[in-house]
Formats: sequence, structure tokens, C-alpha cells
Amino acid sequence: MMDLAKLQESAGHEVGFFAMDHPENEDSEYQSLFPSHVELNPPPQGVAERLRVAGRVIYSQESREKIEKVLDLFQPDVVHLHNIYHQLSPSILTPIAEKGVPAVMTLHDYKLACPTYQFLDHGEICEACIGGRFRNAVMRRCNDSSISKSALSALELRIHRSVGSYEPIDILVCPSKFMMDKMSQANVFPERLVHLNHFVDVSGIAAADRPGAGVIFAGRLSSEKGVDTLINALAELGGGVELSVVGEGPERGVLEGLSASAAPGRVKFHGRVAATELHEMIRRASVVVVPSRWYENQPMVILEAFACARPVIGSELGGIPELIVENATGTIVPPNDPQALAEAIQPYVDDSSRAHAMGLAARQGAVADFSSAAHLSGLERIYARAGESTVVR
Repeated sequence: MMDLAKLQESAGHEVGFFAMDHPENEDSEYQSLFPSHVELNPPPQGVAERLRVAGRVIYSQESREKIEKVLDLFQPDVVHLHNIYHQLSPSILTPIAEKGVPAVMTLHDYKLACPTYQFLDHGEICEACIGGRFRNAVMRRCNDSSISKSALSALELRIHRSVGSYEPIDILVCPSKFMMDKMSQANVFPERLVHLNHFVDVSGIAAADRPGAGVIFAGRLSSEKGVDTLINALAELGGGVELSVVGEGPERGVLEGLSASAAPGRVKFHGRVAATELHEMIRRASVVVVPSRWYENQPMVILEAFACARPVIGSELGGIPELIVENATGTIVPPNDPQALAEAIQPYVDDSSRAHAMGLAARQGAVADFSSAAHLSGLERIYARAGESTVVR
């Protein structure tokens, strides 16, 4: 979102922000009008506070009133939404519609079809809620194995779908074709779904100029990312292969323990790093691995790897296979299979020159298919279409 805003500003657009107040926010012109900070993970303590937060998740009067003031001050030609679900709630959509402002939303997950966002049930792919059968989320306790969390997630989506809370959105942008197909299957405004790739600005990312060594993962350290599969795969490889893990998340301690037992001394955890440092670390590696066990949408780390001229090994799930050309820019592997992943990694570390050549081909593909110019022009066409839809309604 921040990269897109910079891209739009460089093209002469004026961009304003509306979000929840948070200590890590960047300075913004309208931050004094941001809704108050609420923490959902971990959930608040006490019954009264939990009920207050649950109410805000379903409908936030504060968010509605404050975005109305920002709309009056900024007077946008279009509102572009990202992940508004809990901290803001769809209550902000009503004043946008009342003022006749076109609304476009980029889908980053499957929240409008799955109460827990990811089509996962205790780490396994699950589509039981497709078609509005949200009670399955409660029966399966698929939100942290908690019946109360699962019930709130299911109730939230049931209410919002029943009363048409997301009706004011004119266009829903799907970065992957997989997401577009899955949301259409779930009957989430199928006539309003549009596919538009993410972009990567290769002009700001240098390509590797020599072969690298080792393996790198970059992302959130949580169960759905499959980092445990990657560590177990490393254990199957020769002792000289090393893994760099970049990112933070709730599974870090567990993964560090697994590394100590499965591949002692061969896994280094770097925590969060700046983008420029991450890109340099990618260039030093032979291959980037994305071992996810959920339906990834269109992972930016793959596009950034390509921009750095590094091939990618990715799970055969979600939008990942759309990005990787087998044996040309990377390799597709089954999820949750350490042996298959190890067999896929071995050629890249054995022949780093070939891996480098594949990475250079991947960068050329990124320039052709994921340019910032193509994304911006596609998005402006979507904005125009959204404006026509708003007029019609």
C-alpha cells in the first residue's frame, strides 16, 4: 500500500490516508482523526472490554464518524481500501457511499469467504465455509482452537454478509487469478472481481551480479508459512547448506528450537530487517524458498526475489504457481513435504551458476509482467470503472 501511494504521488496524484491510530504509524495529515487504537492479538482482558472490542469489530461508530470528517476535508475522487475488517470495520463504507465516492478494495486474503481469512482448519486446507456455511468455523473451532474466537469470527461475517455491509464497494481487486476464482466460487460479488497483479519496482532493486550460496526465507514466522517444513528439509540436505530466516512472528521460538535439533548451527534467524538489507541478503543466497501451507495470494517476496535475480521454490498452493515457471524461474513443490522440498533445493545449491542464470531470467520476467507502470495504468482503469459503477447505482 505504501509503495503504491509513492507510485501514485510520483504520477501526480494526491494521496491521503485513513487508518486506526497506532504507535507504529507513519506521520499522516489526518492522524488526529484516526479511530482509537484497539489490540486484538492478544485479545483484551476482562469480559466488558472483550464485548466492547467485539462490538467494534462488527460496527464502529467512531470509525464511521471520523472517516466522514476526513472525506469532507480531503474530498477524494476514489477511496482505495486495504484490510479494513477489524480495526476499522465496514462501517466506514456507508459514508463513502452516501457521498457518492467510488470505492475499490484490494483483497489480500479470503476474509469475505472464510471467517478466519485463510481457508485453514488447524493447519490443514479447509473450504467448509464456502457458500456461507460459516457455522462450520464454530464447529471446527478453527480460530486458535477457541470456540469464542471462532464464534465471533463466524458471527461477524454472517452479519456483514446478511446486511450487505460490503455492498458499497464497486470493485474488488484480486492480485492472483486463484483468488479471483476462489472468491467467485464463494459468491463474493463475482461480477465486481477484477484481476490485477501486484508490482515490483525493479528500478530501485539491483540485480545480483554473481552466483550466491545457501537458502533464504523471508516472511511472517507463523504456522501457515511452513518454515518448519523448510527446516526439516534442510536436515535432509548435506551439512554445508545454510538457511537464513528473515522475519518475526509467534512461531519464532518453536522454529529456533526445531533448528537446534534438526539442523544445529545451520539456521540463522535475523528478525525484521529493512527492505534494502533484505534485498542484499536475497542476492547473497542461491534460492528463495516459499514453503507455505495455505492459499497464498501473490506473495511480494517472490516478486522481490525475481527483481534481485534469484529463482524461487514455492508450494503448489494458491497463487504461487502462477508466478513460477518450472525449471526456468524456479520450482513448484507439494506443501508439507520436507523430502520433496529437499530434493528441489539440492540442484540450486549444487549448481549456483545455473541458479543465477535462472534468477536473471526471473528478473526479465518481472520487468515484463509486474512493472509499476502496468500496475498504475491498470489501477487507473479500475478506478474509472468504479466511478461508472457508482454513477449507475
